[in-house]
Amino acid sequence: MSRETIICTVDVVLLSLKDAALHVALLRREHEPFAGALALPGGYVRADEDEDTESAAARILFEKTAIVSPYLEQLATFSGRARDPRGWSISVAYYALVPASLLELEHHPEIQLLAVDPLKGLPFDHRDIVQAAVARVRSKSSYSSLPVFLCGEQFTLPQLQAVYEALLGESINKVSFRRKMDELDILEPVQGARETGRANRPAQLYRLKQAYRKLLSTTDRAINPD
Repeated sequence: MSRETIICTVDVVLLSLKDAALHVALLRREHEPFAGALALPGGYVRADEDEDTESAAARILFEKTAIVSPYLEQLATFSGRARDPRGWSISVAYYALVPASLLELEHHPEIQLLAVDPLKGLPFDHRDIVQAAVARVRSKSSYSSLPVFLCGEQFTLPQLQAVYEALLGESINKVSFRRKMDELDILEPVQGARETGRANRPAQLYRLKQAYRKLLSTTDRAINPD
């Protein structure tokens, strides 16, 4: 009796902020099924090359977008016979956050950024994967340093607060936010660096401490809304 071969792939939800709203990076599929459709960066796991699914996700993301994300986290496993017309398949999904400057279209013309809400017409179960990633990011943003990966190398505290507010969908009390940043203990001031082009007093620029450039810091309590 012949046995059906199981398709094993990895998909990456690459998220960024554009116009204060979450967007996902999509690519046009080159091959069937769904040739020409916008889809998540994804591909087959290479058993002779990939150490694990995370290394496969990092490889696929770089091969298809030339991007090395500082933070890549496993999201969930999606499987079944109905998700892929080629047969029974399993996809291990990951998500990554990158600043918008890393996705400038003149450097990555193959990438198309679509707002995550609403998001329609994706092949396979990619819409479900994106929704799961967005829910994870918004939940985790309330108690961790995750939103920092949407910032550039240097940023002010008001800029970082605006990123948190965009992800959480609500205003945050300024005092509460700065207290939470102290608890997370992830930032260090860039000596002698202040924001330019401001009419009032230039704000201090910060960056992630070296220890948290690939890891998250978390707290037991969520950030308080305004």
